Amino acid sequence: MEKTFYITTPIYYVNDVPHIGHAYTTLACDVMARFKRARGYQVAFLTGTDEHGQKVEAAAKANGETPLELADRVVKRFQALWDKLNTSHTDFIRTTQERHKHTVQEQFKSIEAKGDIYLGEYEDWYCTPCETFWTETQMINGNCPDCSRATTKLKEESYFFRMSKYQDQLLAHIEANPDFIQPKSRRNEILSFVREGLRDLSISRTSFSWGIPVPGNEKHVIYVWFDALTNYISALGYPEDHNKLFATFWPAVHVIGKDILRFHTVYWPTFLMAAGLPLPRQIFAHGWWTVEGQKMSKSLRNVVEPHMLADTYGVDTIRYFLLREVPFGLDGDFSHSALIGRINSDLANDLGNLVSRSSAMLGKYFDGTLPQPGIAETIDDKFVSLFSETVTKSDALLDEMAFNKALIAIWELISAGNKYIDETAPWALAKDPEQQPRLATVMYNLVDSLRVIALLVTPFMPQTAEKILTLLGRDISSLHTEEFDFSVRLTPGTRIDKATPMFPRIETK
Repeated sequence: MEKTFYITTPIYYVNDVPHIGHAYTTLACDVMARFKRARGYQVAFLTGTDEHGQKVEAAAKANGETPLELADRVVKRFQALWDKLNTSHTDFIRTTQERHKHTVQEQFKSIEAKGDIYLGEYEDWYCTPCETFWTETQMINGNCPDCSRATTKLKEESYFFRMSKYQDQLLAHIEANPDFIQPKSRRNEILSFVREGLRDLSISRTSFSWGIPVPGNEKHVIYVWFDALTNYISALGYPEDHNKLFATFWPAVHVIGKDILRFHTVYWPTFLMAAGLPLPRQIFAHGWWTVEGQKMSKSLRNVVEPHMLADTYGVDTIRYFLLREVPFGLDGDFSHSALIGRINSDLANDLGNLVSRSSAMLGKYFDGTLPQPGIAETIDDKFVSLFSETVTKSDALLDEMAFNKALIAIWELISAGNKYIDETAPWALAKDPEQQPRLATVMYNLVDSLRVIALLVTPFMPQTAEKILTLLGRDISSLHTEEFDFSVRLTPGTRIDKATPMFPRIETK
């Protein structure tokens, strides 16, 4: 049976300017998608945009344009950023697409037919920025408990989803599946929320029109979260599934920011239960980024713009930094000094140095031709055994989405390579003609370590991996689509070019 893997980003709201938080989520998904492809999985990787709701309608009106014109304009920012950051998504969904509207309405009808959607009246406090209703007791000083902004008392006719009916079933699923919600701290948070009791959920609005109409009662539009969350199955062609995408790929791994945890771990699973569909494989909620110790905000003018970062420091550098700097699941702080520190130490001193030293010495001592290795000594066996050990360790950590730990493991191999140079001293061996077979063994192992390192960093730094593998004379045409065989070592006699500096050091004033 074919191994399949489906991973999704949240769909990003078109009232936003893409920032480092968006980039972080999407790059994490891209690393997982590339990693799974390289291990022989058929991969579906979905991202997209959330284009309905009151906020978009109000913003478009203020700009003198239609909501769709606003969405068409803003969606290009996200698409351009994913192109720049070299993400390998297989689909980009927009909630204004017909395929999505169709699935949402079919999902609504199927749940309504089961008796789990009913018409009633809603009265509560509504936060427009968060698009969430709150009870009197949930608010803090009369304001939204999530964003601290003012709320509005709303009373209107509404369709309700019988979420309370699925409380015990959801609780049982979370308790029986410890990996369903990650990290553990988020799982505990949701367990306590569900145990407090679930209320039925208002899933339609009549006070604005920019959304998907309720089937059979078009004065109502479907609540933005019922609409948005359905993108994960509408992109797979559910319910008709003509291309067998749903049957092949569902259930998914959802990667999200912790601010939308409840929607994904309470609302979405109960919608799926009501529709009789399998629940997601996993929901992983990562932390937030602050900037130089402060929360990102437009008013502070400290929103970190990923386009600018990529142009200034390089795409692979940003990909590396974001996933190395912080344990995935915890909050992180962005600073230019930390980024420059990583460039100078990890990338220039460690990886860049190993590649340039190895290729330069091969050029000097063997005219750039990979020699046949001679008899191995203990130091060589110890170094070469690290190759497969690192692959095993890194793979296990990536399966847990422990990105920074996987990179630490890979960098331990890089450090071992630099140490191997210092301990074997090829420059000393080169002075003694009788040590030529010994020198051949050392140089072969060093250059072959670059092959393993390049394959290991491919999900994180695809362009860097391609540069190294091209240098080694490897065919890179199938690098991002086929399974890697780490055991196939380099062929003696291969011509290997001298590397140009890959990561120039950044001098800090």
